[in-house]
Amino acid sequence: MSALAGKLRQLRAQSGQVTASPVAARPAMPANVRNLLLRHAQIKQQGPARLASRDRDVAGDEIAPGLRYTEARMDWLQPPTLIDAAFARMEPMHHDRLLHFDTETTGLAGGTGTRAFMIGAADWIDGRFRIRQLTITSMAAETAMLRTFAGWLSDDTVLVSYNGKCYDAPLLATRYRLARLPNPLHGLAHLDLLHPVRRRWKGVWENCRLATAERQLIGVVREDDLPGAEAPAAWLTYLKGGSAANLRRVAHHNAQDLKSLAGVLIQLSNLGEIPPPRRVRKVA
Repeated sequence: MSALAGKLRQLRAQSGQVTASPVAARPAMPANVRNLLLRHAQIKQQGPARLASRDRDVAGDEIAPGLRYTEARMDWLQPPTLIDAAFARMEPMHHDRLLHFDTETTGLAGGTGTRAFMIGAADWIDGRFRIRQLTITSMAAETAMLRTFAGWLSDDTVLVSYNGKCYDAPLLATRYRLARLPNPLHGLAHLDLLHPVRRRWKGVWENCRLATAERQLIGVVREDDLPGAEAPAAWLTYLKGGSAANLRRVAHHNAQDLKSLAGVLIQLSNLGEIPPPRRVRKVA
């Protein structure tokens, strides 16, 4: 029957009685859906929307296109000539060899997609504490930042960090490799303060984060501090044309991290070697 009906329609179409078999009309697209698709096409063509802000002031001198440098010296603690590092099972070291460092990055997961947009480093110069910070305000400035930081290191530098062995140093090693530059951190002595803090106070304090260690050991309580987890958004907002206000707060947070590193280090040095954990004998 279907074949016969098709033949009849064909004959009627040829005789002019009917047109060819009608095609079902598509339902009209709702106006809101159509407008949404048009807007999506415009964004895709124009690129991501940029935020307009007049507050674009990033501290420091531009030492290369897109690379800002700041330096500050202050009276902050008086380290002994030799730092007793027995608490970290290391030999005593002259405080002139120490370089405290900390990075602010685009994420906490690590990997090749994560980059450092700020590197802070601190040392003692002529009895005063010096803080230097590098901040990139464009993606293209990363290589210049990496080269500048490499110039701050020497063969006898002792790195001081908080969880830097597991996070900051591997991340920078990846960025140097991707930039096809030698890794200046490779082979340097590295004093990671997180590990001796954990050995001594794990289970005693609520946690062993740097904020807890600085509060317990040197009495630092931060006010109006931008949490480290918000640093990526602060930098990405600036890149899109947004305000630099939170990016300046990131720099302040980074500087306090460096000061706290030095304070925690001196306190641990004063405490001396950390005894091994006590073993509890099982009673039969």
